[in-house]
Amino acid sequence: MDQILIRPIEPRDNSAIATIIRSSLEEFGANKPGTVYYDASTDHLFELFSETKGSFYLVAENKGIVLGGAGIYPTQDLPEGTCELVKMYLNRDARGLGLGRKMISQCIDMAAALGYHQIYLETMPELKKAVSVYEKFGFTYLKSPMGNSGHNGCDIWMLKSI
Repeated sequence: MDQILIRPIEPRDNSAIATIIRSSLEEFGANKPGTVYYDASTDHLFELFSETKGSFYLVAENKGIVLGGAGIYPTQDLPEGTCELVKMYLNRDARGLGLGRKMISQCIDMAAALGYHQIYLETMPELKKAVSVYEKFGFTYLKSPMGNSGHNGCDIWMLKSI
């Protein structure tokens, strides 16, 4: 990958990032009800993040091609000072390059700058490579979900203090 640019999401990115999210979930057999796969907002991430205070979404691109994305969102009913790491997905060709780690690191830094003290995430055992990356960042396992993400198809919940 030549020059990978990580930048805020733009309206033109909606279709590409929705495709990456859904194809990644299909690839790992995690395209099940109760996941982002079926969220209508997956097709309108620019609008979702631009209209929600305390949120942001980053997109990685190389030569104008979207490679993936990750964001921070103030999910409903999370404790004060807690946000959620959301929609962290990479195109198959962009995996294994350290890009996911770079995006997670930027999300953590930006969440701290916004005044958050904890980052929560929800994932699935099918996404075991991602889970191992979250562990390396210091996310620890929870026994039950926090907040109200609407994603009852996720059964791994993790939290990190920042």
